[in-house]
Amino acid sequence: MITTIMFDFWGTLVENGIWSPTKQIRNILEIKIPFPEYVVRMEKAMMTKHHKDLNESFTYVCNEFNIDPTPDKIEKLIGMWNKAWMLAYPYDDVIRNLSKLNEKYDLVLVSNSDCFSLNNVLEKYNLKKHFKNIYLSCEVGLIKSNPEMFYKILNDLNLKPEECVMIGDSIQSDMVSSKSCGLTSVLIDRKNMRDYHPKIKTLDELEKVLNI
Repeated sequence: MITTIMFDFWGTLVENGIWSPTKQIRNILEIKIPFPEYVVRMEKAMMTKHHKDLNESFTYVCNEFNIDPTPDKIEKLIGMWNKAWMLAYPYDDVIRNLSKLNEKYDLVLVSNSDCFSLNNVLEKYNLKKHFKNIYLSCEVGLIKSNPEMFYKILNDLNLKPEECVMIGDSIQSDMVSSKSCGLTSVLIDRKNMRDYHPKIKTLDELEKVLNI
């Protein structure tokens, strides 16, 4: 029996205010390695520890890829990143569905995040109240593509894998790792462009797949 629904944040509940900030970091720093390798290394450097500010965060990213963190690069990265969260907003189906799901399930937020942007968006749109627990990579020290993130949540909350569903927009970061821990993993593909099962296009479709 499903008792708990885990949600990713960016691209699942909230749309970034600009096109893919993660990919923009790669472009600004001219990083040429394959994206799957890049994104794991970037997120580990930026999102698994508390940094005092974004300057320090992006300096860690530059150091990870042996790139000189020049002031102009750091300034461009910070400006882009701040614009991404300042212009971010919840998808139209989010508030009503979180409120409805809260009546039947415990909701847990699980996200790869720096120490600044996600919390600002949670407060701006009063989203924190919908979640019984919140797990951010910068606080846990793990990113979602590491199954240990999900094992930690299961252990902390005394949950069995079969009691949980993970909802996310990334096959690599959300589906593969959570499924490897025994969770039911549902891809939200808002543009309906990827082949995965089970999959939903909006949160309005979620309840019909919760009994799979």
